[in-house]
Amino acid sequence: MERIVIHSDLNNFYASVERLLHPELAGKPIAVCGNKEERKGIVLAKSEEAKRCGVKTGDTVWQAQKKCAGLITVPPHFDKYMEYSRKVRAIYARYTDLIESYGIDECWLDVTHSTLIFPKFEPKFTEAEGEKHFSDEYLRFLGDVIRETVKGELGVTVSCGVSFNKVFAKLGSDLKKPDGTSVISFLNYKKVISGLPVGDLLYVGRATAEKLKSMGITTIGRLAAADDGQIKSAFGKVGETLLTYARGGDDEPVKHMDYKREYKSIGNSSTYPEDVESLNKIERLLYVLAESVAARLRESGQGLANTVHLWVRDSNLNSISVQKKVRHTALCSEIAAHAFDLFKENVKPPFKVRALGVTVSGFDNGMSQMTFDESFGDYQKREKAERTVDEIRKKHGYDKLQRGILANDPVQMHNDVKNSHVIKPANFEDREKDWEDWDPDGDI
Repeated sequence: MERIVIHSDLNNFYASVERLLHPELAGKPIAVCGNKEERKGIVLAKSEEAKRCGVKTGDTVWQAQKKCAGLITVPPHFDKYMEYSRKVRAIYARYTDLIESYGIDECWLDVTHSTLIFPKFEPKFTEAEGEKHFSDEYLRFLGDVIRETVKGELGVTVSCGVSFNKVFAKLGSDLKKPDGTSVISFLNYKKVISGLPVGDLLYVGRATAEKLKSMGITTIGRLAAADDGQIKSAFGKVGETLLTYARGGDDEPVKHMDYKREYKSIGNSSTYPEDVESLNKIERLLYVLAESVAARLRESGQGLANTVHLWVRDSNLNSISVQKKVRHTALCSEIAAHAFDLFKENVKPPFKVRALGVTVSGFDNGMSQMTFDESFGDYQKREKAERTVDEIRKKHGYDKLQRGILANDPVQMHNDVKNSHVIKPANFEDREKDWEDWDPDGDI
């Protein structure tokens, strides 16, 4: 049976929630921005009024204010965004249990087998190529029901794309913003997508789009018609995926709302108020990041990790990312030590560090065999101790137990990176990374 997949994208989500919290901001150009004092002063989200002035996600505050006279900047309230995100998902759950998140503000819904839950009228079909397909009119109706319900109950708007696969549904949700429904159906998809920029296709980031452009491929239609051998030669296995997506062959299912995915990486990064020039302080900061990474790893159920990644950005915004294979571990002390070794090997003084990131990958899912020394040595004792620390912090607060290395750094003693980690909107600038890119914050 032909699938019905809806991709819902909450419009200007952070800014929309801020307006619900502060009704006096209605109709005014606003931007939700990070903390300038902590050098995170960039635009995380903006209202339609600010967008029309040219304000973009990722702009610095001063850039945004230069573009938009009278721009009102507000700090983020992530707890409220999560609260509204959960409320929206509760509405989706009335129609289907196949709900797959794509960030805090976007979801795929598979409503193929739940169309009778929708009110008003029965499914409508159209004959094409000797087969019955859902009519565009009916598919648009389904998307409109989702939009109108969310807006009517919560006061935030969504854009919906309705299609027969996830890739085209995602593409559709970007075509009519804000508060619109677009249909990319089996009946119309070739006409709708052929002239769209190839960069609009899911997971085609800037580098991939530039490479395709150098090959004369600037639209999705041209990619769909491209020679298989040429694309596979240029992109390898990824090329097969690109061709499949462009030709409408995506058959990936929408995951169940209770699905717990396996993460490719787990990490955190931090930007610092002042450039860091001391090796001793670098070590302390890496321990703080490793604390959050190790705790996330233990919570994830992915077992132990065998690769530690380090990301460093200097005061000139130049970045490096390096990694090393290690014995399987979930210990903060080992992750921090490996990250510090990577720093010393790859960053020579004098240095001015603006930001650091620590990530782990290569999870064993509990399948690794420990050596005799590890099993009967101190590894298990240390891991048990770290799990005990996790529980004490959950109950009494992060700063109730600290490592000795942080004793002389009162700021970092209270720096709970794990629980203060910024959750960027799914439409954060350039979120659809090229496959070769590495995210210093990992998957969680």
